[in-house]
Amino acid sequence: MRYTIWLFFCSQVLLFAQENPEDIALAEDKTENNFYESVKQRAIENYDKAIVAIEKCIQIDNANPVFFHELGKNYLDLKQYPQAEQAFQKAVDLNPKERWYWNGLYDVYYQTKDYKKAIPVVQKLIEFDPNLKEDLISLYMYTNQRDKALDLLKQMEKEMVLSKTMEFYKLKIQESNAFAKPEKNELEKAIKENPKEEQNYIDLILLYSESNQEEKAFEVAKKLAEAIPNSEWAKISLFKFYLLENNGAEASQTLLTVLKNNKVDMKIKQRMLNEFLLFVVKTNTYEPELLQAVDYVSSDTNVNSPLEIGKFYFNKQLFDKASVYLEKGLKKEPENFNTVLLLIQCYDKTQNFEAIVRLTEDYIDLFPSQAILYYYAGYANNKVGNFKKGKGYLEDGLEFLVEDVALEKEFYKLLAVVYKNLGDPKKESSYLEKAKELEKRK
Repeated sequence: MRYTIWLFFCSQVLLFAQENPEDIALAEDKTENNFYESVKQRAIENYDKAIVAIEKCIQIDNANPVFFHELGKNYLDLKQYPQAEQAFQKAVDLNPKERWYWNGLYDVYYQTKDYKKAIPVVQKLIEFDPNLKEDLISLYMYTNQRDKALDLLKQMEKEMVLSKTMEFYKLKIQESNAFAKPEKNELEKAIKENPKEEQNYIDLILLYSESNQEEKAFEVAKKLAEAIPNSEWAKISLFKFYLLENNGAEASQTLLTVLKNNKVDMKIKQRMLNEFLLFVVKTNTYEPELLQAVDYVSSDTNVNSPLEIGKFYFNKQLFDKASVYLEKGLKKEPENFNTVLLLIQCYDKTQNFEAIVRLTEDYIDLFPSQAILYYYAGYANNKVGNFKKGKGYLEDGLEFLVEDVALEKEFYKLLAVVYKNLGDPKKESSYLEKAKELEKRK
């Protein structure tokens, strides 16, 4: 219901002490209406109108960080970075314990490439999510603080398998005058003398890979797997080489093995999953394995993998496949309105009108003021022959239209079709005339 989001910030609304209870109720009602108006306008990318609405909330309550965070998001979408920075900073000042306010600041600094300002923000964000250490290392590299980057890389190496990007940074640092990189002969000798030392294999694999000697790198990865069968780095390296050889069977098996291992960093798993996705699309094979792999990363709170894969397939106009992943993504984020709209479009492209009926009827309860949901509910019910039900949704939806002439015209055209199916030519003609009137406004 519509109060779900409102509960997120109602506890932070100002207490209007020693005021008339009716005045308090009126103020809270105005704030709520303005907040939802801002959320609605942002959802349809009317960022200027969203800003006007959220600023009205701030005028009533200028101590609520939620309002400033919402204001910052809209300014960021408009690429008005100074205003976005100011709004996010205000949200952080009001509640420094909320991760997403810091995240807003990071987005501003990253998009404006103000990496020095981004560093202390990311250092703070690491308290919420240790995985952001990779971001901090990247920022150190961008700002030429290689000693700090290397110290953090060494710390991370003790805790996890470094991702390909982190390994690349490590090599770049070692290539500089300040950090000596072991030569190929030294590494080969070290492996012979101590075959159980994993790091020597890793360094040699990367050394060969950097010089485009993939076959030699593959051979070293196989030696690592033989010498240390439990080495996850060996599996990760072999996975890449299996893909290069178009060996989907071995690649999928290796991927699933790595994804099952809780010791492997989630970012590495996501990278491998993305590489496998590209392989599946290119070869049009191993779709069941991809679906299975997605389930293994479902616990990732930072990336909604099925949603991202669904968007990927949607952009490629593979709507049957997209709908499968978007459904999974929506289960993970059931209040993601944009996912609902993408899924509706997939169902429409595949003529799954019954699915549109079910989806829109479920989500009208959650987003009761979104006119587009009523339109699709009316559209789908008309397609499956529920003309009266479709008419009801369309007439209800007209009440929620706000300065959207294009959508209003579509409502009238669809109502004309519905009344034609209901055998009411008078109403059909009336709505066609309304649609024509709107057409003249162009």
